[in-house]
Amino acid sequence: MLRRTSRATLTGAAALALAAGAALAVVPQASALAPASADSAAVRHGVMTTVQQAAQNRAHRAATSANTLSYGGGTGGVGVNDGHSKVYLVFYGNQWGTQSTDSHGNATFSKDPSHVASPTQQMFKGIGTGSEKWSADLTQWCDGAVAAGATSCPSNGSFVPYQTGGVLSGVWYDNSAASPSAATGHQLGQEAVKAAAHFGNTTAASNRHTYYVILSPHGANPDSYFNNYCAWHDYTGDSTLTGGAVTSPYGQLAFSNQPYNTDMGASCGVGFVNSPGTLDGWTMTLGHEWHEMMSDQFPAGGWTNASSGEENSDECAWIAKGQPGGAANVTMGTAGTFAEQASWSNDTNSCAITHAILH
Repeated sequence: MLRRTSRATLTGAAALALAAGAALAVVPQASALAPASADSAAVRHGVMTTVQQAAQNRAHRAATSANTLSYGGGTGGVGVNDGHSKVYLVFYGNQWGTQSTDSHGNATFSKDPSHVASPTQQMFKGIGTGSEKWSADLTQWCDGAVAAGATSCPSNGSFVPYQTGGVLSGVWYDNSAASPSAATGHQLGQEAVKAAAHFGNTTAASNRHTYYVILSPHGANPDSYFNNYCAWHDYTGDSTLTGGAVTSPYGQLAFSNQPYNTDMGASCGVGFVNSPGTLDGWTMTLGHEWHEMMSDQFPAGGWTNASSGEENSDECAWIAKGQPGGAANVTMGTAGTFAEQASWSNDTNSCAITHAILH
């Protein structure tokens, strides 16, 4: 999900960072995964729950509140990503193995058993191509001339534009050392700062529309995600990061924790849309967190549910294919077809897997 939440299937207790090069955590078998507790300690923004927790959250929300999102007033003046998104992928740690290049020009890695690397790059290349309408839901959200607490945007708001032509802006394999086997949120934020320097984004202005996806290797347990959640997004200045906020000399940075969540099996969406569907949950979590970052760049200054704290994709997480607002395969130009979930739309009062392009 994409909210500040107690450690449910989305969160885990703050993990102690292990030294670089420490042994990887044992990967749990999908059959052994139990639904996570809904009342553990830590808080995180922008967390995507496991499949089990999403059902509990929907039942609670139906009993207590509506889905409508309202504007949070901005964080340092920033509510949404109101430009062309620049997505940078950071393959974190030398545990990814040897890097190669495939026929699409994408980076691939010898220690990537689920073969997630190339589809990740293809998906972000494909957003905003082939007239796909999955991302068009975002064009209703704005910041700027909009009051805190508003549930719709004025015509003079600064809107999220349709992301024509793809959003992938760079790929970096940081194999300078092994990534920690249980990186804290603080360490993941530090990696985002390191990536900003690598890509030459060394001013606040150059990072206004950036997003750093920190991809941990197979077997790692970043921010104690095992059995707790599937991914999250946040920003470097958030004091609730495990290990504390991160000082960035380049302005606040939006980033995500993208664990190698195929290791979690069905709890993180393997087989959720397709059969065998190894990458279903992988692309859904990537899409979920990107959608939420676009509408709530530095949580929770953007658009969230005032009652639950949930973001646009949280409210539609893990709805089964064929159900209203359910997950589906989305074709993006020539980049390919990817399993994605719907995101909440105030203007249609629904979970929208497709939406008109408004801006």
